[in-house]
Amino acid sequence: MFHVRTMTEEDLPFAVQITAEREWELEDDDFKFMMELEPEGCFVLLDGLERIGLATNVAYGRVAWFGNLIVSQKHRNRGAGSLLVRHSIEYLTRKKVETVGLYAYVERIPFYTHLGFAYDSNFVVLTGRGSSTRPKPNVRPARRTEIGKIVNHDRACFCASRRKLLVPIMLDSDNLCYVAHEKGKMAGYALAKVYRGVAELGPLGCPSGRNDIAADLLEAILSRLDGVEVTMIAPRKETAILNMMTKNGFNERYQVARMFQGPPIADHCVSMAESLERG
Repeated sequence: MFHVRTMTEEDLPFAVQITAEREWELEDDDFKFMMELEPEGCFVLLDGLERIGLATNVAYGRVAWFGNLIVSQKHRNRGAGSLLVRHSIEYLTRKKVETVGLYAYVERIPFYTHLGFAYDSNFVVLTGRGSSTRPKPNVRPARRTEIGKIVNHDRACFCASRRKLLVPIMLDSDNLCYVAHEKGKMAGYALAKVYRGVAELGPLGCPSGRNDIAADLLEAILSRLDGVEVTMIAPRKETAILNMMTKNGFNERYQVARMFQGPPIADHCVSMAESLERG
């Protein structure tokens, strides 16, 4: 008999082990961070006493993101995954969430469509290495005093405040945060999480149509990550960004589909995702 309970630290070895089967390369700290962001929104699925699956969520006010979903191979096709999704949606609904987003592997689109999600757009996962370039005068490392402005800038792009996600990232001295200014005002920002010798670039946000600002921000961060393996998630429609990254030696690993249950997030900016798990 399947049942769902909230994830605890005792579940971390299981979470790492089951996601390793899909080569997701997640570790204890990844799940600890998710549990810190949403303590009651990370779930483990059990069959009797046996752990067989998990799902993670994070709510940002009226918008939430459904993240990791995995069920052990021998328990698939028995409704286990659907149970985890529905349990997550019920939890988020109780928190007054209006829109739930997720990134789905393309082959999983029908599964999420059946559960009430609608296709929105395609995103591309790219990998490559940082390389040194000449810094642009309008881009510099962010100051701690600018954290509030960056959060507000991100909220305008994401349509909800991701303060609880962004502030810990920006306060971690291993990570990178750059801002672009134009006419004395902040015109964009970009973050990179650096850990275990690799980096994840994102989120990024700048005004709609300003691919030049996005390019300047990307070049500044990639220059700081010279020689480091970098992963990023960009909208397929942002061809200028994708072409730039291809010229810099980045390759497409795979595509995912952004899907929403509830009103979709409006695209007000040139943007990149923070991660597949958190939006």
